[in-house]
Amino acid sequence: MGQSHHRSFDVEVYAPGTDQWLEVSSVSWFADYQARRGNIRYRPGGGGTAMVHTLNGSALAVPRVWAAIVETYHRADGGIDVPEVLLPYFRGQDRIA
Repeated sequence: MGQSHHRSFDVEVYAPGTDQWLEVSSVSWFADYQARRGNIRYRPGGGGTAMVHTLNGSALAVPRVWAAIVETYHRADGGIDVPEVLLPYFRGQDRIA
């Protein structure tokens, strides 16, 4: 779609193994560009019609996220510490053996 997006947000993780920041997700706000092309409208409370605004987003690139976690939190004994922000999702486990 070229540069038709109004604003774009990228989520990146640092991967120590490659010494690079890798994009793991992207979301673009197209304002009403795509809606005008598709004639997609809605009826606001005051009457009449208006164009919707659209978002395009990709899911997380799980292998890149996993690799970044493993490389960043790997321990000498082979275990992986669970990042603090992920602890609520690990049912009390703070380490992956």
